[in-house]
Amino acid sequence: MRLLLDTHIFLWWLADDPALSAKAREVIGNGNNMIYISAASVWEISVKKSLGKLEAPENIETIVEQERFQKLPITLGHGEAAGQLPAHHRDPFDRMLIAQARCEDLILVTVDQDIPKYQVQLLPLG
Repeated sequence: MRLLLDTHIFLWWLADDPALSAKAREVIGNGNNMIYISAASVWEISVKKSLGKLEAPENIETIVEQERFQKLPITLGHGEAAGQLPAHHRDPFDRMLIAQARCEDLILVTVDQDIPKYQVQLLPLG
């Protein structure tokens, strides 16, 4: 499987947070799956850290490499696709992740209740 982790899922994975379901742990930890981390998630983490709204590790890029996750840059096509999404969700970071999952044919791993309103592949975690 090719999976794109929502920012909170990525952070829960790094922190070994009990909020991360057993199903998500199993799929993320399976070396046969390709796990993608978006530049949008790193941007979101950086912004929220600078505002004092989040505590997270410092060198996310190094951690992504150590975890053997794939880096997903933001392209012009992703930006255009995000801008064309219906207004179900106002969070620009989540809108970018939705657009990237759709453009790159990735399965999005999230517990965000608004994201299923979009036509995007989701990993069932329930």
